[in-house]
Amino acid sequence: MENLLTIKDLSLADIKELLMITEKLKQEKDRELYLKGKSLGMIFAKSSTRTRVSFETGIYQLGGQGIFLSSQDIQLGRGESIADTAKVLSRYIDGVMIRTFDQHEVEKLATASSIPIINGLTDKYHPCQALADLFTIKEKKGKLNELKLAYVGDGNNMAHSLLLAATKVGMDIAVATPQDYAPQNEVVKIAKRFAQQNGSQVELLTDVKEAAKSADVIYTDVWASMGDEDEAEERKLKFADYQVNQEIMDLANEEVIFMHCLPAHRGEEVTADVIDSRQSVVFDQAENRLHLQKGVMVKLMA
Repeated sequence: MENLLTIKDLSLADIKELLMITEKLKQEKDRELYLKGKSLGMIFAKSSTRTRVSFETGIYQLGGQGIFLSSQDIQLGRGESIADTAKVLSRYIDGVMIRTFDQHEVEKLATASSIPIINGLTDKYHPCQALADLFTIKEKKGKLNELKLAYVGDGNNMAHSLLLAATKVGMDIAVATPQDYAPQNEVVKIAKRFAQQNGSQVELLTDVKEAAKSADVIYTDVWASMGDEDEAEERKLKFADYQVNQEIMDLANEEVIFMHCLPAHRGEEVTADVIDSRQSVVFDQAENRLHLQKGVMVKLMA
């Protein structure tokens, strides 16, 4: 494991090791020597709360420093090639986290860099979030295999990453989306291959209630992701039947947990009574981004 670009590139052993490192780092108090003297460049073409604060705090807790690099503040935003930027940064720092729109930009950066590249989010994948979600589910349920995750809403970067993450660890996953908002076929094919290898199942549905039946985890995301704001009103109409409410939660297993990668729009994709209920683990999820990303940095940069 040289980079973290997408979960499809990770082996099951990689994932297990990351979760073990994360658990250790979450419990440890004396952790500041792991990345002492190391620097992480953080390129942001998309703004963020959780990604920026968790990476910047995480590298600090490990003894290193984070350098915030807005795409408008570096030459990448003024026409310098990704390859040239990658080669220069490789001479200065020890790793790069990039949060941007196009997955190909992340892959080009990794190809030209001699330092580890971490995908902090693209329009196609959100691997750090999905790995932190696996860690949270294991914390709450004690295992990952033989569970069912139901994802409800837009077939976006979260749906893609959860499809890959769940099937890599032997977890069943049902994805319920409106007809025109299903996950990309390319990603679904890869997830089904992983599912066959690891003894799990993938279901693509349009019926939320069917997806929620017997689920151990119900997960949703905003209906209009960053970059889709101009479609927000149209999506509200098309996604009106894809809200996670208590009726949907009641169809799942008795000990079901609710997850959301945040930020959440209460009253749209999830009702306030669900996200604020005892079944909700959304803030544990958010905290675990910090710990998982520390695990990723230790694995790649130590």
